[in-house]
Amino acid sequence: MSFNTFGKIFRFTTWGESHGPAIGCVVDGCPPDIKITEKDIQIELNKRKPGQSKFTTQRKEDDKVNVLSGVFEGKTTGAPISMIIYNKDMRSRDYETIKNKFRPGHADYTYFKKYGIRDYRGGGRQSARETASRVAAGAIAKKVLENKLGKKYKAIGAVTQLGILGCDTKNWNDNLINKNPFFCPDKSILKLWEKYLLGIRKSGSSCGATIEIRVRGVPVGLGAPIYSKLDMDLASAMMSINAVKGVNIGSGMNSAFLTGEENSDEIVQKGKHPIFKSNNAGGILGGISSGQEIIVSFAVKPTSSILISRKTIDKFGKNTSISVKGRHDPCVGIRAVPIGEAMAHCVILDHYLMNKAQCGK
Repeated sequence: MSFNTFGKIFRFTTWGESHGPAIGCVVDGCPPDIKITEKDIQIELNKRKPGQSKFTTQRKEDDKVNVLSGVFEGKTTGAPISMIIYNKDMRSRDYETIKNKFRPGHADYTYFKKYGIRDYRGGGRQSARETASRVAAGAIAKKVLENKLGKKYKAIGAVTQLGILGCDTKNWNDNLINKNPFFCPDKSILKLWEKYLLGIRKSGSSCGATIEIRVRGVPVGLGAPIYSKLDMDLASAMMSINAVKGVNIGSGMNSAFLTGEENSDEIVQKGKHPIFKSNNAGGILGGISSGQEIIVSFAVKPTSSILISRKTIDKFGKNTSISVKGRHDPCVGIRAVPIGEAMAHCVILDHYLMNKAQCGK
């Protein structure tokens, strides 16, 4: 399987399967002399790990990271940083009865047709278990950006839509997001979301979600304007996350409904600094960061593994039906929040380093 590496200067390569002995990643291109500890990485991993509430899969994984190389006496050395996370709570027997069937909505069918073999235990490499490795890489990128850009740098994500129920982003509260099981920024919708998702889980079904990532403290000038636009690479990063089916930058798809005067972000000079009167562009103009808050959102489809019986075929080409038992998220989008944050960190750092190489700033 090719293309397991992401990034240009700051790169990471992930490896491992859902029910294999371990997963992990190797980070290359990290600047030296950056203070980092396993605790810094673990903080980010703890946001993503399963089994933390009744609204996510009950698979119990510590997701404890071990740094094997590239860090000495609490600082990065510039060498590749290798990290490993051991899998502990696998129940491969849950997949024995359906190992020859293709789960609708999953990549079972396409993987088998492409490679002629697939790991049916939890989906193997196609599983969202792989994303823990991305979060580990993103934790390193975050520490580098905080070192280079200062504490004003921040990327924070939240669930803004849970199935058919949206929240009011005007009520966005950073401090609330990590204090509720939905990563929701709007306190007024929490009880309704809880009732809704419990109903979805009880029925044996699932729902989708929309996640919004807001990145602050990014300087003007990041992004190569033709084939490595900042928004292009952010969109690519978010689309690479399991179950993501659409990405918006700023107003995104809604831009099609706006007039020119509504969509354009007017600029005024206030003292020594230009001020944008709106942010439909999502902080990126012509593929280059404008210094505004960068806003990227993405849609996550409903979890494909559900209890409700669905029609499918098996690997022998026979019609059959399938009901997926085991432990699954009723809304996989909830745990996509820290993954989106991690991918944003990696893209921003990659572009920061590219800009430094070309423009020296």
